Amino acid sequence: MNQIKKLLIIGFVWPEPNSSAAGGRMMQLISIFAANGFKITFASPALDSDFMVDLALFGVEKRAIELNNSSFDDFVIELNPDVVLFDRFMIEEQFGWRVSENCPKAIRLLDTEDLHCLRTARQKAFKENRTFELYDLLSEEVAKREIASILRCDLSLIISDFEMKVLKNIFKIDSKLLFYLPFLVDEMNEKNLLDLPLFEDRENFVFIGNFLHEPNWNTVQYLKETIWPLIRKDFPEAVLQVYGAYPSQKVLQLHQPKNGFFIMGRAADANEIVKNARVVLAPIRFGAGLKGKLLEAIQCGTPSVTTEIGAEAMHADLPWNGFITNDIEVFAKQAVELYQNESLWKQSQKNGIAIVNKCYQKNEFAAVLIDEINALITDSENHRLHNFMGSLLQHHTLKSTKYMAKWIEAKNKN
Repeated sequence: MNQIKKLLIIGFVWPEPNSSAAGGRMMQLISIFAANGFKITFASPALDSDFMVDLALFGVEKRAIELNNSSFDDFVIELNPDVVLFDRFMIEEQFGWRVSENCPKAIRLLDTEDLHCLRTARQKAFKENRTFELYDLLSEEVAKREIASILRCDLSLIISDFEMKVLKNIFKIDSKLLFYLPFLVDEMNEKNLLDLPLFEDRENFVFIGNFLHEPNWNTVQYLKETIWPLIRKDFPEAVLQVYGAYPSQKVLQLHQPKNGFFIMGRAADANEIVKNARVVLAPIRFGAGLKGKLLEAIQCGTPSVTTEIGAEAMHADLPWNGFITNDIEVFAKQAVELYQNESLWKQSQKNGIAIVNKCYQKNEFAAVLIDEINALITDSENHRLHNFMGSLLQHHTLKSTKYMAKWIEAKNKN
């Protein structure tokens, strides 16, 4: 009889699938491992939140852990997981050395969410009003930390094929250390569209996104100051509803009903809101990874207008479910056209089905991931032998991070 394998996920935060794409991504990973018989424990140093998912409903044990505290060592030794999944590189920095020291045989996975160094470098270039170049990444401090984390792990889950290319071509990471895993959803067909609200039953433009995420806040400012006035000039009755978790006072101040610009706050059910909107607007100017809001729009049969950054790595070579442009005048015109032209809108819906079925098939990726992890469990020694840079970084990091953590722990006791 096969022994049940144990997975420990160390989360940066507790999953909030209704607040962010990152929370949705984490729940997709949990469902893959659960479906393949893993016993899952989810641990995090984060405080509980009002909107976190009830992990017990998914058969996942929840454990609170502390940063810079050797109590984690006792916990991980007792659990003795076969696989440890770090949620973002900052968590690997904090806990990776402890896992390596106390459970050396455990397979170490990193879910990057998106490449933080890519998002940071793009944001910096944007704020400095210059064109981002890929080689900007080489001087980015976050890149040095994030790439070191990827090298220390046995396998990193990369959400975007553009980021796969960046890691291989710019940072020369061995492809054996990387696994391409986009968002994973169920197949769609045209019958699914019949269950969704019709063109004539939908109204308003919508934007949705977590405001703790800087690219989302920037997008809303851009919409308010630059794009929305152009749309209203062509279409004076237009209404835009902006939804998002954790809106600050700055966000709430943008609420301007007389101009059709509504800040709605947190969405009780994002799916319902997007399903009943006619068009999603997402003029995203910097960021990385895949945009969960745009995949959600496709699943809700809601066409979108976005930028090249917004649609990056999201649709292979297939036509978008709407329009992609960086030109603000074109963006506004296409948004109005998509809103008013029913046949164009319906064609865009169909384009979305093709994208989902080609790029995000759960069945296609999940089995391959589990096979890869099982192969690592069986042959981790050989895999690590061929990752000399990783073992070198593991050795030095273990020393430096270990003593820094022990110093902080000792200081905290005084």
